[in-house]
Amino acid sequence: MAKPVILAVDDDREVLQAVARDLRSKYGEQYRILRANSGEEAIEALRELRVADEPVALLLVDQRMPGITGVQFLEQAIEHYPKARRVLLTAYADTEAAIRAINEVHIDYYLLKPWDPPETQLYPVLDDLLDDWMANYRPPTTGVRLIGHRWSPDTHRARDFLARNQVPYRWSDLDSDPEAAELLRATGLQQPALPVLILTDGTTLEAPSNDTIAGNLGMQSPPELPLYDLVVIGAGPAGLAAAVYGASEGLGTVLIEADAAGGQAGTSSLIENYLGFPSGLSGADLARRALTQARRFGAEFLLTREVTSLEPREGSTTLNLSDGTSVSALSVIIATGVTYRRLEAPGCDQLMGRGIYYGAASSVAESVKNEDVFIVGGANSAGQAAVHFAKSARSVTMIVRGASLSASMSHYLIDRIAELENVTVLCETQVERAVGSERLEALELRNSRTGELTTTPATTLFVFVGATPRTDWLGTSVMRDQHGFVLTGRDLMTDNKPPAGWLLDRPPLLLETSAPGVFAAGDVRYGSGKRVAAAVGEGSMSVMLVWEYRASLGL
Repeated sequence: MAKPVILAVDDDREVLQAVARDLRSKYGEQYRILRANSGEEAIEALRELRVADEPVALLLVDQRMPGITGVQFLEQAIEHYPKARRVLLTAYADTEAAIRAINEVHIDYYLLKPWDPPETQLYPVLDDLLDDWMANYRPPTTGVRLIGHRWSPDTHRARDFLARNQVPYRWSDLDSDPEAAELLRATGLQQPALPVLILTDGTTLEAPSNDTIAGNLGMQSPPELPLYDLVVIGAGPAGLAAAVYGASEGLGTVLIEADAAGGQAGTSSLIENYLGFPSGLSGADLARRALTQARRFGAEFLLTREVTSLEPREGSTTLNLSDGTSVSALSVIIATGVTYRRLEAPGCDQLMGRGIYYGAASSVAESVKNEDVFIVGGANSAGQAAVHFAKSARSVTMIVRGASLSASMSHYLIDRIAELENVTVLCETQVERAVGSERLEALELRNSRTGELTTTPATTLFVFVGATPRTDWLGTSVMRDQHGFVLTGRDLMTDNKPPAGWLLDRPPLLLETSAPGVFAAGDVRYGSGKRVAAAVGEGSMSVMLVWEYRASLGL
């Protein structure tokens, strides 16, 4: 298999030679380094690479070139390699053009000349971008294969689980891929239950559960310690931040996640208002980076484990897990986040996974190319999905219950949606019924202002209609509000008095629940900010409070 390509473009031969030298020194073993003396020459090189079906990982392009500028080149390069990472080399005077290019051609980074020494000015930036590209790169051949039907809920579940856990795999659709049936026959299985997962060693799994997939792929491991300093429940932004800061501060930390890292934010196609990422990053990329960071500091992970109950005890807390094991810790941070509410319209439950999906599942994104996509919801997650799907879908229709998007969506997203010609926003509209037997075929939509009922053909509907906290498993172990959100800190106080049963001579700490030493962070907490940055902030803050709690016990 050919090495992925890094292409450097600059009309100054001395500069180009220096760039290629530095790239080859650092990345020559893993990547193929190519160079071009002009934008026109580079475009021709990309055409030839595309015809040869060779992967391109990164484009490093000078802005000031005769003929076509670096930005103009990147505009054309996107047509050939839309997923290649894009870096612009600029002089100080070109920084405004570079910033505009972030919005216009979505460059990933711009570097000022000169970049010496490359060890500090060049390589760290490119390392990060190449890690991002490699995490999403799917080679033409890979050992793990999944065979099934696009409109099968079990197939969708398996695809989503593999994608969200960043397991490379090849998907073969029995409805559209002629090779899929041949591959299925080659397994020797007689009328297998679908989907079928083929592992690298040839093992075949019929209709495997997520737990079975995780076990066979080596994603599960038993707890290493009898007692942890800190257990974090949930690997969304808040939980990942808590794991990073807990482990980096020397706490024996374990993170427990029932499904996949990233939580609800992990399904976001592009988060553009997160500090430090001017070009935005996907929820999957954020989760991958955070997992790597937490592991680097020594955090332990128990993936595909679900906490079924929490038992506060004197000096520690015991967590019972779905596999029958238990974990104990001196402190606990609940960061289980929220899940999308069900769309309560006839036909929706029956067609879930058969054209109706909750969240912008990355596993479905490639299937909707040149199709008409419908999105229910008017908050940021729905807006991000609309912008994402507009790049490949023929049309995107947003179905919004409110009179406008301004009440629930960030201003930058509203402006972005208004600029997209293939996105339509239907306000004061709701789904009355989903139509279809084996899969979604149409939607009945009602205008709440006029009462008019219309039926429109539809094959794919993504749902973002509010959130419900994942807290039923808590029972009465900690106090929650009437909607299930966990109460913390001052929200536990009544007339400046702590809740009944609180035995300590101090009030609950800021993010502390009604159980001493048990904290809550992120969207699961009553009164949280419901933004990724806010969740990350609460996750890191909760670790500071864990230290304060430990100090009060003399630990």
